[in-house]
Amino acid sequence: MEISKIFENNRKWVKEQLALDKKYFDNLAKGQSPEVLYIGCSDSRVTAETLMGANPGQIFVYRNIANMVSNLDLSGISVINYAMLNLKVKHIVITGHYECGGIKSAMQSKDYGILNPWLRSIRDVYRLHKKELQNIQGEYEKYNRLVELNVREQCVNVLKIASVQKAYRRGEVKIHGWVWDIHTGKLIDLDIDFENILKEIMEIYHLD
Repeated sequence: MEISKIFENNRKWVKEQLALDKKYFDNLAKGQSPEVLYIGCSDSRVTAETLMGANPGQIFVYRNIANMVSNLDLSGISVINYAMLNLKVKHIVITGHYECGGIKSAMQSKDYGILNPWLRSIRDVYRLHKKELQNIQGEYEKYNRLVELNVREQCVNVLKIASVQKAYRRGEVKIHGWVWDIHTGKLIDLDIDFENILKEIMEIYHLD
């Protein structure tokens, strides 16, 4: 896409919004109160607002390679804490997607240079679920399953964060693990049992 086209599209969008509501941007400038924090992949094909049918101001978004929640990612942790403590979001949604390049790269025995530390976290997910994954015959099916398992493990990582864990125990926030099927456009709820996950990790990760 040419840069000039982007500005042309922007002017067209502004005109359309003002035609619908003359105070649209005035109201938008007053602040934000999204109820959903979306943690997704940076893949250019996967845009949160589009696949969720949301408008500006409704979704607080953080994206990175393979929708990871890493305790070493200060940017990501800051986003989560801001969403919890300042915006008071009611839902945290971690959304992976099939055909994820980050997941596929992590499955390869290849040196990716500076990407290695990031991909290692995905490889750790593979290690945790090695038995299940090795029992899957097809490489493509194994790939898709790792996408799903990675979402689950990132949900676990979210529950380890103090602000999230405390709010979750008080019933103030719900966590969701989804996968977007790039072949159909549909969102899939993985129906993760967070109550059992919380019980499993409390011995080590419980925070008062």
